[in-house]
Amino acid sequence: MDLLIRKGEEEDIPALLNLIKELAKFEKAENEVSVSIESMKNDAFGTNKIFDFIVAENQNDIIGAAVFFNKYSTWKGKCVYLDDIIVNEKYRKKGIGTLLMNAVIDEAKKRKAKRLEWQVLDWNEPAINFYKKFDAILDETWINCKFTEAQLSN
Repeated sequence: MDLLIRKGEEEDIPALLNLIKELAKFEKAENEVSVSIESMKNDAFGTNKIFDFIVAENQNDIIGAAVFFNKYSTWKGKCVYLDDIIVNEKYRKKGIGTLLMNAVIDEAKKRKAKRLEWQVLDWNEPAINFYKKFDAILDETWINCKFTEAQLSN
């Protein structure tokens, strides 16, 4: 394998969206993906950039990605939030997720983040075991909360 880990570029957005759709299918939520290539390009490269991503590239094919952004903790200050690490199913268990996670950790260090945070579904044992290899703290105390777009409209 001829693997390259690098910052995502605008032309990588279609491949990133395909990976996101693959992840949504795995999580049995494929109908939940509503972002478009255009909105993702704007959100990653527009004037009000709100996310970054790192890709794993093999022979010009994007086979994995990590999506992350800055967040703020009133107790700790600047943090980085890892939204997803996604590796194409046929390339899993080859160390690509570890390389992507290490790249995000390096980026959090460069940003002088006080924490790197993410979520994992409680049934996703492979992901939980992956994060445990990093000695991550799996916090069962906090409950996730959200408003949907429809709720925000009301």
